[in-house]
Parts: sequence; structure tokens; C-alpha cells
Amino acid sequence: MVLIAPRMTAGLPAEDAGKLRQALDGGHDITVFVDGTVHRLTPEARDAVVDLLSRFGRGEAVTVSSVEEMLTTSQAAELAGISHTYLRNMTDRGEIPVEYRGTHRRIRLAAIMAWLEQQKKNEQVKPAAETS
Repeated sequence: MVLIAPRMTAGLPAEDAGKLRQALDGGHDITVFVDGTVHRLTPEARDAVVDLLSRFGRGEAVTVSSVEEMLTTSQAAELAGISHTYLRNMTDRGEIPVEYRGTHRRIRLAAIMAWLEQQKKNEQVKPAAETS
């Protein structure tokens, strides 16, 4: 996956990380202020901010970057944590939509994220079905 303008930040000092961790344990109401103005985040953006803050709360170093909207099959496979061949086979079967740029396949970031979300839902349903 190609990272665009990555930015790495060291983990918080232990005392600050502990305070942040305690604040996050209290709930998920995250308010973002920019120049004194409150901004409501979409659920996805809120989850990303909570994840980022949680990592800081554990004292972890964090790298933040963006990903291009259209991905190569290699980039999409890396993001999804699957092999390039498996991803190509899924596009051949129509399980993940693909666009062609000449002879090269391109996959929308949103399509990979939707597939990952579906995999997460399938994993949550599977244990419940196995215990029945």
C-alpha cells in the first residue's frame, strides 16, 4: 500500500497516556474543537479518532497517513491482509468490484473497506451460530 505523506508521532509519556486511557474508558463521546468550533464526526471518523487516541493512551507511537482512493491489486491486498492472487480471484468472481485502467486493475478503497467490514460482521455472526 502506498502511504501518502506519513507522519509519525512518538507515544505519550506514561502519565499523560494513563490520563487519556482513563478518559477514554468513560465512554465514546468524542468532541472535536477546531479554532473554538465544535465539529461532529461521522461514525467512521469518530472510530478512527478513538482508535488513534486509544493507541496514544497505551503509550504507542503512531503513524498517520492517507491512502489513494484507487488502489492497485497489490495495495488492496495488503490493506485487506490477503494475498494478491486471492484478491484477483475475488475480482474475477465479481466479489469485489474492479475498474480497469488499460489492462491494469484498480480497486476503490471504499470497496475494500466494505469487504473488510463484511468480513468483520461474518466473524461476529459465526461464533454465535457455532454455540447454538
